[in-house]
Amino acid sequence: MNREEALSVLNAKLDEYRRMTYAELAAKVGDEDIAEVVGPSGTAYQVEILVTWDHKPNGDVRVLGSIDDGKLYSAIRPLCSDILVAADDQGR
Repeated sequence: MNREEALSVLNAKLDEYRRMTYAELAAKVGDEDIAEVVGPSGTAYQVEILVTWDHKPNGDVRVLGSIDDGKLYSAIRPLCSDILVAADDQGR
């Protein structure tokens, strides 16, 4: 797996969540978003996003993302990244 390309694809998907307000993200807690995304090289990646509370309900929201290209090694050990939106960031 081209880690640089995969990280770029994953960050693009996480950017969709970065643009959401705290209220929008809080409403998505518990949701899983699984998509196949084709990178610039033509490689098909599976991207999984999970929205969850960080430590406690109605607190900070963590958006966890992972990506792999379906090959055995990357499927066992996907590339991961996350974002955290603070509960007090409700005005953005």
